[in-house]
Amino acid sequence: MAIIDKYALYAKAVQTPAADARFFRHLYRDLRGRAPKRLREDFCGTFGVCCEWVKLGPGQTAHGRDLSEEALRYGRERNLSKLTPGQRRRVAVTRQDVLEPGGPSPDLILAQNFSYNVFTKREALKAYFVNCRKSLRRGGVLALDIFGGAGTLKRNVERTDNRNFVFYWEQSGFDPVTHEASCAIHFKPKGRKKVKDVFTYRWRLWTIPEVRELLAEAGFRTSHVYWEGLRGKARLERVWIALILAEK
Repeated sequence: MAIIDKYALYAKAVQTPAADARFFRHLYRDLRGRAPKRLREDFCGTFGVCCEWVKLGPGQTAHGRDLSEEALRYGRERNLSKLTPGQRRRVAVTRQDVLEPGGPSPDLILAQNFSYNVFTKREALKAYFVNCRKSLRRGGVLALDIFGGAGTLKRNVERTDNRNFVFYWEQSGFDPVTHEASCAIHFKPKGRKKVKDVFTYRWRLWTIPEVRELLAEAGFRTSHVYWEGLRGKARLERVWIALILAEK
């Protein structure tokens, strides 16, 4: 594989940490009537949202959790290092399974980029939701993104042209019995050959009703679906992305 900065390309292709930090603070405030202070970012990777969260004010704290030491190390070198000393003291990251209990009690837990799809069994996903509910402070919120649509039920490739590279999202297969899919990210830097399988995933494509039912079984008081920023405004598209917020 050609040498590329895969985390930098990934961040530019699919992440907007500064906008996400502000967006989720706004959604929380809209639901709860107050601004959240404590964030936990699960499956945090290079924990860009954690770093942007603490920039929102001196009372903001963030805790990131991920199993990849490589990603966490990159985040420390490229993201955490850019913060002021005061901001750095308010960010904690741990190499930790998201199913493990403990840690600070947050106002808000984020599980972005569909990473919880790694839980392919109902019992495992419910256990994760139970862990989140127990960890959250009273009135806390769990935020999950989710994708689906007829286009995800078969092989598909999405291409996005960026300024200096092309981003490819490929779903190479789908099993209708297990609802599991094999997915991969490829990059083609400008003037260079395409680098395939930079990131690979084996996921179960959970549906919105399944996720909401499991959240309820895990003890969450209620959940809300936001469709492109509008609560409840579902649209039938070939591939769609939505957001689920669950309140403790």
